[in-house]
Amino acid sequence: MNYKPRFSDDILSQGISGFHVYALASCSFLSFASENLASMLGFSAEELLNKYADLVHNDDKAGFDEFIKEISENPTTKTLEYRLKKSDGNYIYVSDTTSSQVDADGNLKGYSVLTDISHIKKENENLQFLSDTMPCGFLRYTCEKLPKVTYINKQMMEILRFPKSEDGEMDYLELSKDNIFLMIPMEERRRFALYLNRVYSAGAPMAGEMTLLRCDGTRAHIFGWVTKHKNEDGTEEFQSVCMDVTEHHRQKKANEAKRYIKALSDVYSKIFEYNLKDNTVTCLFGKDSPRFKWIENIPMQMDEATEKWITGTVVEEERQYIRDFFKSFKDKKLYDGTKPSQITYKAVSSKGEVKTYNGVFIKIDDTKSLYCCRCVSDSEETLALKNENISLKENMQELVLRFSEGVAAFELKDDFVKPLYASENVCEFFGVDKDEWLPLMNKSTKLSEFVCKSEVDLEEFSELLRTGEAEFTYYDISRQENRRIKAICSPKSPSASPRYVLLYNVEEQCKNNTKEESKKGVVSIRTFGYFDVFVDEKAVAFRNKKSKELFALLVDRKGGFVTSDEAISFLWEDEPVNSVTLARYRKVALRLKNTLEEYGISDVVEVVDGKRRIATDKVQCDLYDYLSGKEEHASLFKGSYLSNYSWAETTLAELMGNVFF
Repeated sequence: MNYKPRFSDDILSQGISGFHVYALASCSFLSFASENLASMLGFSAEELLNKYADLVHNDDKAGFDEFIKEISENPTTKTLEYRLKKSDGNYIYVSDTTSSQVDADGNLKGYSVLTDISHIKKENENLQFLSDTMPCGFLRYTCEKLPKVTYINKQMMEILRFPKSEDGEMDYLELSKDNIFLMIPMEERRRFALYLNRVYSAGAPMAGEMTLLRCDGTRAHIFGWVTKHKNEDGTEEFQSVCMDVTEHHRQKKANEAKRYIKALSDVYSKIFEYNLKDNTVTCLFGKDSPRFKWIENIPMQMDEATEKWITGTVVEEERQYIRDFFKSFKDKKLYDGTKPSQITYKAVSSKGEVKTYNGVFIKIDDTKSLYCCRCVSDSEETLALKNENISLKENMQELVLRFSEGVAAFELKDDFVKPLYASENVCEFFGVDKDEWLPLMNKSTKLSEFVCKSEVDLEEFSELLRTGEAEFTYYDISRQENRRIKAICSPKSPSASPRYVLLYNVEEQCKNNTKEESKKGVVSIRTFGYFDVFVDEKAVAFRNKKSKELFALLVDRKGGFVTSDEAISFLWEDEPVNSVTLARYRKVALRLKNTLEEYGISDVVEVVDGKRRIATDKVQCDLYDYLSGKEEHASLFKGSYLSNYSWAETTLAELMGNVFF
């Protein structure tokens, strides 16, 4: 018999969605079904009393039975979502909220309200289908200081290679959901946090590239978007869509490496990749040498292969010298500013002749370096190592007779220099005449004082002493014109005390200053988006990413001077200013100078006492145009500025303030 509670029949039967009552005995059944429920399912109330449990979808029966069991054990309130079959054979999704309690007769009853949620489920199913099938990762996460992931789709889990969680093992997915920063490499976390702050404060979506940390320890490179939304509860959240561009990134780096190797092969006859992580050495280029050609691109055990090469080719008296050099490389001491990364030695060539070779280590990243070497020509060898049994002064005099462009020798100790010899042109280069030079040869002078009268910065000259190579411009008194020179600095012999010989090989100036000015290209700079520089619409190819970043920093300062200490704090944010970072910065500054000179635009950067600034009147820049306030430039800024660099956030915030306020 259809049981009716003792309150308003109309409200229970028609006014409350899907109202019904469970009799929670040893065999639970429906004791009351409202007209609202009957209408919802297309059955009569009497029919539902006998068949309600049979209408539950087969896939949901286990959950429904567990639900009935839980509300039958103790008075409680529970909610369950499941599917019910209608009289027309179709299923609807329902949300069943039941409160169980003991009635006046001592019987346990379950009073239930049933809501049709089919439209919500269908929308979620469509979203789930889109999320699981689109070739993009999708994330939703909170706007907290340590964001928590509220949703991650299948593709994103595959990108990050989350393993299936087994009993007793760590659940990496749940750990990452609690803190999204676990998905970000340590060195990228600050940039990611600034990125989120920018999206949150601007209220506008941002796009860019990011490196993610996979669960297997490898890294994924993604391109994606971040935007801020309000979810269905009205709570603010971030949403991200990501595309996996790891393979594209790998291929791009591989192509860049090939181009780099090709450029180096024009100078060096042999190129080897030393991989400290894998402890391997690989011959990348052996030119026409049959000894190395057959092992190209085959990784070999580093120590064994290096020792075999030293023993088999290097002359006996220099083998230990070479071993010490490669040991310094392996111990990561070649790039700390205390030792040059170049070396000169004698070895047996593939033709069986003893030749002089010059080798250099070029750092690619923290684990990989390229060792490049070439056979020194007879003229170079004569110039650098002329008859060691002759005194240094006699040697220099003989060299000057053959090479009138300019030669000098110095004895260096700590920060003091004592000149031993110099031709007249070189004296002029240091801002003194020959008579003034002679007293300097009788004493040690502090390096900063010695260089102060010259036309070269102390930083550049110190860089020459450290790295072994540099380029300068000096005034040739015999020709009465400016000339471009290449300076090479090396020890007189491997066992010599700290005595260096500077060989100034003067190159003819291709164009005089007037012609250079007349043909100087238009320099245009793009800061909105990714940073790039163009000369006559042709992109400048910076060979060193830090030198490009230094140029971007100068542009960001809008013509203000940047000191060495300031530049280091931006280029290497997590490292202090010390001798190591100063040496590193000088190399970057020198490479920037060389790149600008290569494109004939060296005058766009001014250097005064080691401080640098961009000459804003000699460049065209979208940032400067936008800040001019002219109406024709008002639409240049679209919410993105120097996307390559995290330190640009301050200027970006100012630009955003101009937009929103």
